[in-house]
Amino acid sequence: MRDVLVVAGETSGDLHASGVVAELRRRAPDLVLTGIGGARMEQAGVTLLEHTDRLAVMGFAEVIRHVPRHYQLLERLRRLVRSGRIGLVMLVDYPGFNMKVAAAAHAAGLPVLYYVTPQVWAWGRGRLRALARTVSRAAVILPFEEELLRRHGIDATFVGHPLLDRAAELLPDRAAARTRLGLAPDATVLALFPGSRAQEISRHLDRFMETARELERRIPGLVPIVSVAAGLTLDPARCPYPQVRDASFTVWRAADAALSKSGTSTLEAAVAGCPLVVAYRTGPISYAIARHVVTIPRIGLVNVVADREVAPEFLQGAVRPGAMAEALEPLLRADSAPRNAMLSGLADVRRRLGEPGAAARVAEMALELMQ
Repeated sequence: MRDVLVVAGETSGDLHASGVVAELRRRAPDLVLTGIGGARMEQAGVTLLEHTDRLAVMGFAEVIRHVPRHYQLLERLRRLVRSGRIGLVMLVDYPGFNMKVAAAAHAAGLPVLYYVTPQVWAWGRGRLRALARTVSRAAVILPFEEELLRRHGIDATFVGHPLLDRAAELLPDRAAARTRLGLAPDATVLALFPGSRAQEISRHLDRFMETARELERRIPGLVPIVSVAAGLTLDPARCPYPQVRDASFTVWRAADAALSKSGTSTLEAAVAGCPLVVAYRTGPISYAIARHVVTIPRIGLVNVVADREVAPEFLQGAVRPGAMAEALEPLLRADSAPRNAMLSGLADVRRRLGEPGAAARVAEMALELMQ
């Protein structure tokens, strides 16, 4: 059996890919996997050609300076898929790069499995034709993606969201989460999720902190806590609240409500059942471009999946502490009408995300393609 090439270009892709790799190793222990990823993929058994830490960028303008490195790596992968060593190419997210890898693999006559496909429902619908031409099978993680891709000739299967697998392993109950974080059972807790990348933190942190300070003035005894990605430490001068590292599900469970940057973290809130307000700021050039290419009215995934506004969104210039505090205050009060309505909406989103077992389903698809 020939090798599997796995390409994931960011931390989230590394996480999703590692679950599939672990399932593949259980089913085919002698399988050789090589590719691009991070520490989790390496621990699962992938020989890395490049580490995601050197690749992860975001925004339209920010990516430009990384073009030479990406081009060199792409040429290396093109040579590899033509070498005869590879029996399957599995791509995970990272569309700007992975769409080019898919084209190279298809040209070399290799089957291509794309897990966590490009968000063509939001922007870049021109990619649908390229996906139909180059991808053998697509494993999609949002419920509406299967029908959309199939309408454009792509063999797509909704496998459920991988967050559900993580939740089954990591999500504690409320009492256990508060005990783990040293929080009183009756405390009113506000969680802050400013982001996992330096660019996100630089644009969100100060406004998130001021929102927390405003809510402390409104709600005596409020306890703010900050969720921080693994390997990050926020400057205490800018972030005076307790930092909880690499334990986002515990923070979601412990909190009464949260202020979160947009992204997959909003789906974590739905899985954990924590009311939230969504905020996001990006660079002015990236935002100007996004306004012309993004075709959906909402950007928070929790709202995209629900196809309605479950959580209020504050974008770019609207990311103002006073306005966000106003939206958060009723969510922090037990049995308020806005809180109960949002809990109902989040439960609906959780149901739409499918059932646990995404990694196992993708691994079976991969083995079928290799055969």
